[in-house]
Amino acid sequence: MDTNVNRRRLLGLGTVAAAGAVLGTAQVAGAQEADADTAAADASSAARRISQVYARETANAGGTWSSYVSVADSAGALVPAVSERADAVVEAYSVNKIAVATAVLDKIDRGLLTLDQRVDVTADIVIKDTDGIFGLDGAYPSSVTLGHAMAALLTLSDNTAVRLCGLVCPAAELNQILRDKGFVHTQVVPVANPNRFFLGTTTPAETHTLLQKLVGGTLLSAKSTEYLLNILRSLSAFTDGVRLDLTSAERLRVATKAGWFNDGRNEAGVMFSADGKPVLTYSLFASGEFDGDPAVNKDDYAATHPALKARAKLGKSMFRTVERLTSTTARTYAAAPYRASNGG
Repeated sequence: MDTNVNRRRLLGLGTVAAAGAVLGTAQVAGAQEADADTAAADASSAARRISQVYARETANAGGTWSSYVSVADSAGALVPAVSERADAVVEAYSVNKIAVATAVLDKIDRGLLTLDQRVDVTADIVIKDTDGIFGLDGAYPSSVTLGHAMAALLTLSDNTAVRLCGLVCPAAELNQILRDKGFVHTQVVPVANPNRFFLGTTTPAETHTLLQKLVGGTLLSAKSTEYLLNILRSLSAFTDGVRLDLTSAERLRVATKAGWFNDGRNEAGVMFSADGKPVLTYSLFASGEFDGDPAVNKDDYAATHPALKARAKLGKSMFRTVERLTSTTARTYAAAPYRASNGG
């Protein structure tokens, strides 16, 4: 069976195929492209358009996709747009850094930790990879605040920051905090050192639920929720995927976290209306054999990778489709406008 055709069928694209028989495939494809960049009038219309764009772009990219995307209607109810292998347990990679931060912030909410307490950065804890900033420092031992460590964890996806979080929230405790919040598949993988772990697994549905609980105010305290969303919406956070083709002001309306390793190319986040209401939640996990040269794709984690190209096109379409939607019941999370500086 052609898996790309099957994906389109599962996502409800029969009406598009039927229209193609009357209007011609090229005309329908052109109409799809035009519709994708216009604002939908309601959540149901937005969900249908997003389903079409998702099917087209993931088919073009290749690979195996496990995803869940929903749009909030005016009353805050969720309208599913994409549900493909949503309950599959997948390697989360750095998307699970949101879960790591959630566990640390949960301890802060309970008064067991503080953002301004310091953690030691020793030479042996620094991971000598090419992500983040701690590996570039060259001056150890030193120390940073826990808040600084989590900002590096979530914006630059610093892997040393994972270990710094592990100093204050060991793997076993971290997993228990997540299980207590209902996340039985969103778990890190412990190693011999109890303060270290691999980033582990999740499902698209669980990551989607975690993000929904976050913006719903039931995951963490109001202060910790604002702290976490502020970092994830920062212009210093990941821009090569869903946010690639958005303006600076538009990027501030998208809280996102990407994860990548081996053949995995993942991203999850929330899009907000102009008045700060969460209107779209996405959880996108892709792996396997993608379109193009496998040797090139293997070590390509940038916007040139087929999966990231698909996420960029989908991200722009999702944003344009929902940008006029809002909710009368959802909590408001308005981002502060970006102000550039020239030092001084």
